[in-house]
Amino acid sequence: MEVVIVPDAKAGGALIAGAMADLLRRTPDALLGVATGSTPLPVYEALAAQVRSGSVDTSRARIAQLDEYVGLPADHPESYRSVLRREVLEPLGIGMDAFMGPDGTAEDVQAACEAYDRALTEAGGVDLQLLGIGTDGHIGFNEPCSSLVSRTRIKTLTEQTRVDNARFFDDIDQVPHHVITQGIGTILEARHLVLLATGEGKADAVAATVEGPVAAVCPASALQLHPHATVVVDEAAASKLKFADYFRRTYVNKPDWQGI
Repeated sequence: MEVVIVPDAKAGGALIAGAMADLLRRTPDALLGVATGSTPLPVYEALAAQVRSGSVDTSRARIAQLDEYVGLPADHPESYRSVLRREVLEPLGIGMDAFMGPDGTAEDVQAACEAYDRALTEAGGVDLQLLGIGTDGHIGFNEPCSSLVSRTRIKTLTEQTRVDNARFFDDIDQVPHHVITQGIGTILEARHLVLLATGEGKADAVAATVEGPVAAVCPASALQLHPHATVVVDEAAASKLKFADYFRRTYVNKPDWQGI
């Protein structure tokens, strides 16, 4: 696992957007796994700026959804399909025909989960999966004590996660209790995992992910098992890392050609 400490969220967004752009130059039809929430917005903004400048072509890029609420219509403004259309697809000039996501309104939710997991494999797998992290260490909606080999499935949200997400709704009663999420085992199949964390509120989760044991109580710690995982954190989110100075020194002395 590589840990990169950046000054702030904007710098982290630019770094990750640069990695995505480099990937698209090598593999124009790359499948990018994307996450929702406020944390990844600087990534999408920086990548969209590169698209507007003509430095990267996204015309053949494909987008894969990490998770989705169960029961929200696809056109609901807070369904993750709608959010990603506004925040990722439209700014990058990518059409819905290049988008993959689970059906949160399916009558048979389990079948929809299995279908999406299968579709990711049939698409050749995710080339780069962008992840955020919850204050309790969850990735996607794999809440604490999720199986580290889990596949795409339905999960019940913790009350803390519902409270955290209530800011996107009028009140907490509108936040669904259930979601479809790629499982940890599914996430680990992506070729490159990039986790972005910003703010002091994520510091404990980042420390547990990077320096703690691999344990289901901190689902993000499973990234330690991946052959190409990058954790990008701002100074606040890195504030509880014991080996922060080592991580800084390692990155400063890294060959430029390696990227992240």
